[in-house]
Amino acid sequence: MNLQHLNKKIDAYERLMRLDKPIGILLLLWPTLWALIIAGQGKPDWIIVLIFITGTVLMRSAGCVLNDLADHRFDGLVERTKHRPLITNEVSKKEAYWLAAGLCIAAFGLVCLMNRLTIYLSVAALFLATTYPLTKRFFAIPQAYLGIAFGMGIPMAFAAITGGVPSVAWLLMVANVFWAMAYDTEYAMIDRADDLKIGIKSSAITFGRFDVLAVMLCYMVTILLLITAGQQLALGYGFYGGLVAAAVVAIHHYGLIKGREKSQCFKAFLHNNWFGFAVFAGLAVHYLMQYQQ
Repeated sequence: MNLQHLNKKIDAYERLMRLDKPIGILLLLWPTLWALIIAGQGKPDWIIVLIFITGTVLMRSAGCVLNDLADHRFDGLVERTKHRPLITNEVSKKEAYWLAAGLCIAAFGLVCLMNRLTIYLSVAALFLATTYPLTKRFFAIPQAYLGIAFGMGIPMAFAAITGGVPSVAWLLMVANVFWAMAYDTEYAMIDRADDLKIGIKSSAITFGRFDVLAVMLCYMVTILLLITAGQQLALGYGFYGGLVAAAVVAIHHYGLIKGREKSQCFKAFLHNNWFGFAVFAGLAVHYLMQYQQ
């Protein structure tokens, strides 16, 4: 194998894992960071933080590979996905299975550094990540299932730091489900025509002409649940300032998606990084102000 061929293979692996598109990692990472900073009361153990960040990258990458394996028969029929490495035969299915297995093993190795409860929760997280692609065959709103899968870092973070999973962790997880339904419906609006042709289910199809309204309601419920969590945790004005910023981001998304143009819907999806960041920034400001008093 010459160097040029090796570089092409590495590039194909990177695209298969979506390392060239970090938005998925960020959307998975922000709720985990919310939980880590809350569980650590503003001062989480940086070793644990590093383990969770690395694990997030590994599992997001594994999830993308498994998703492409599950959707192999459909991706060639969808404009957005027809150039993925498995479709263009840049990566074989055997290589993809080995890659997914290696990523999962590496992630589990990191989790094994944590306590027993965190390890148990990681098994549930792995199950959700591997079965999500299948839900698009029969579940009317697979984005809700994705939200649960993407939110498993929340109870795992609390378990790793505190040794338990308090009720507020599950409240944050439900908030994440609604946030995922909002941003992934924006994403699904791009593929709606293709999904209808090939029989894939999505929230954009299920919500139909009420898709924009549904997205905005999901944002609203997310923020209301985060307010409730803030009240339970007795968080201060810094946190609520972050939620105001997140609400402004959500309102901006309405302006982007109301015309249902594919490019604008994709722009709104990508912009959700700032929603997650706004919530985290609010938490960071709260704890910074708390420790300065």
